[in-house]
Amino acid sequence: MKEVIPGIFSWSVFNEEKGLDFNGHLVAGSAGLVVIDPPAPAPPDLAALDAAGRPEAIVITNAHHTRDAVKLAARWQVPLMAPRADAPLLPPGVSPDALYDDGDRLPGGLRVITLSGQKTPGESALFVERSAAVIVGDAVIGKPPGKLSLLPAAKYADPRAAMAGLRRLLTLSFDAVLVGDGASLPRGGRRAVEELFASGA
Repeated sequence: MKEVIPGIFSWSVFNEEKGLDFNGHLVAGSAGLVVIDPPAPAPPDLAALDAAGRPEAIVITNAHHTRDAVKLAARWQVPLMAPRADAPLLPPGVSPDALYDDGDRLPGGLRVITLSGQKTPGESALFVERSAAVIVGDAVIGKPPGKLSLLPAAKYADPRAAMAGLRRLLTLSFDAVLVGDGASLPRGGRRAVEELFASGA
């Protein structure tokens, strides 16, 4: 686990099938600790997470990013939070302790920004204003490194609607884009989002 920007730490697990990293994030600060979209941590990463302290919650950004959230929530005895709109899509056996909606304030000072037209109806970015960062699940991926891209078109009911939904990110003041899949952009994330629109992807 490493500190990618001040107060936000990440760890990665390489996914052979997708050919990219799956990333989990730990947001730390005066508002408390929160773990986001956690893939199964390797022993050194788990030790670092334990050493950081007991989080207030584990938050998933969409129904497909449960990953190791249930196991870790049980390990630390903390609530699991998920988007309300994605609740019907959660895998069997995943029962969140709390559901969140667009605009909600979550532990850790996170603000929920629900993005329309995405792979799932509850796909949410988590805005960390004090860090000028947005944390995303499947809304964009960091591929190739240094750039952002959409998931394959077949993942969306309407790829154009998915692209249009991302424009909401540009209403926020941020520089870092920390992704669930691929390589995060600790700097230049807003520019990368703007370039995605300029490319006509």
